[in-house]
Amino acid sequence: MPTVAIHTLGCKLNFSESSTIVRRLSEHGFTVVDFSDKADFFIINTCTVTGSAEKKCRTLIHAVHRRVPQARIAVVGCFAQLRPDELKTLDGVEFVFGSANKMQVIPTLLEAAKQSEETAEENSFPTNDQTFFSSYSSDDRTRSFLKIQDGCNYFCTYCAIPFARGRNRSDSIANVIRNANEIVAKGIKEIILTGVNIGEFGAGTSENLYQLLIALEQVKGLQRLRISSIEPNLLTDDIIRLTAKSKVILPHFHIPLQSGCNKVLESMHRKYTRELFAHRVLLIKELIPDCCIACDVIAGFAGETDADFEETYSFLEQLPISMLHVFPYSRRPGTKAALMPEQVDEKIKRHRVERLLALSDQKKNLFYNQHKGYIVQVLFESEEKDGYMFGFSENYIKAKTSYNPKLINQIKTVQLEEVDKNGIFSTSLRDF
Repeated sequence: MPTVAIHTLGCKLNFSESSTIVRRLSEHGFTVVDFSDKADFFIINTCTVTGSAEKKCRTLIHAVHRRVPQARIAVVGCFAQLRPDELKTLDGVEFVFGSANKMQVIPTLLEAAKQSEETAEENSFPTNDQTFFSSYSSDDRTRSFLKIQDGCNYFCTYCAIPFARGRNRSDSIANVIRNANEIVAKGIKEIILTGVNIGEFGAGTSENLYQLLIALEQVKGLQRLRISSIEPNLLTDDIIRLTAKSKVILPHFHIPLQSGCNKVLESMHRKYTRELFAHRVLLIKELIPDCCIACDVIAGFAGETDADFEETYSFLEQLPISMLHVFPYSRRPGTKAALMPEQVDEKIKRHRVERLLALSDQKKNLFYNQHKGYIVQVLFESEEKDGYMFGFSENYIKAKTSYNPKLINQIKTVQLEEVDKNGIFSTSLRDF
């Protein structure tokens, strides 16, 4: 039997698609092995959000080729979409598939395994390919990332994803429900909806994300539904209100901000103002006081002055955000922002990132300390470290308890006790 190993870089959407790729190869006779083992085929699912992500991809390819020089490497995904010719020159790389035709890697490797002496030809598809292939992850026994949407029409000036992933397209509600039922049948307790811009689900059709959420609430056996990153202009008041009263949709929102300065938001071509973002956050906290709210922030965008940054810092400092995901601005080839004047010095970027990370630590500590002593529901996972196992509460607080294999993939009522040095709550079980 041919062996295959896969490594995924980047977003939850990539993890969803990687899981589907290896699941289908396994169904056709491939033996899936760990990426650190020897394999006949290696698949690297790539990211292009930052220059660092692309560097990791190149390093990974070189490491695989040095370790298993006879292996045949397939590079797929966003980096492969934008710069296939560059990747084809790297030693060991035999197959290159961009995001538009990522799933073509499955029949290609099947054919290559049958005719190992021949080199399968790469199929090329346009970057604006409008086909949608559904996927979900199933290698985690407790949670599944379910892809509902792909691509983006926004073309923010800093972002290469629309070029790598193509235009917005969605699954149908009927097919998402079919996939959700398959996931639940595998015993998985929690589904995380994922995509490039999931708030655009159903755009151009008679369906929308709000309708999908209502339909998913009715899936028998689904105990937890989590919404991944969603644009503030697409996180409607109706979705917030639905979450507030739902017994399935979890009180946790990840809302990209990128900047708290309207001048910078306009330069980024974002589709909202800081005032709209603040409205969403305050409404969430009014209706769901214990909700976890995370947001993305870019530090050092082209033209961001010291005053602009201080405006962002002050804005975030005053809002009841639970935690920040902070990124230094990374110039992406082909984007408008890469050509903008007044690029910010790297040292200044690092300093701004450090300040925002420190602010994030303060906010996360405050959020956690506010929940000390709370009774919550934690879905425990299989990971074991230092005699403990871990899981997340409904509102995304990470907790631990003494390892017990009987607790894996179980939702248990616990009391949050103390936060350790790693920012994880110790707990006492209130049921068993």
